[in-house]
Amino acid sequence: MMTDLSIVALTGALLLTGLLVAGVFASRAWAQWLEVRKLELASGRPQADEPIAPAAGTDRIELADLKARIRKLEAIASGIDL
Repeated sequence: MMTDLSIVALTGALLLTGLLVAGVFASRAWAQWLEVRKLELASGRPQADEPIAPAAGTDRIELADLKARIRKLEAIASGIDL
């Protein structure tokens, strides 16, 4: 019959072994993920999470829209009704 101390020791050893296995698995998965990212970056293609640059004309339209909004806000702040 096992004593209480041996049960605790066995449980601790099993937990440490499980933790070691999980750590090895996680470190190998991390290394493989880094390798995949290196290959993606080396391919030179834009990644899915990188924003695509908008056309130059849309920047001008957005800038003009922002300027118009600023003029309206300045007019409201000064008390002029448009």
